[in-house]
Amino acid sequence: MEDEFDALKPAFAPAELNSWNIEDLEAYKDRLVAEISRIDAVIKTKKDVSAQAAPLFKS
Repeated sequence: MEDEFDALKPAFAPAELNSWNIEDLEAYKDRLVAEISRIDAVIKTKKDVSAQAAPLFKS
């Protein structure tokens, strides 16, 4: 089952950031920050749904 989840994980890490110029690094950082914000929103939504569903499963 772990193999299935591993296949879904994105594998995107630039091999060599030292060769990038400053503008490209800043643009890349901005994209990563935006992606982190998007991920945080999805995590919050999932936690909210889990919290709302939890009482349904209590005995």
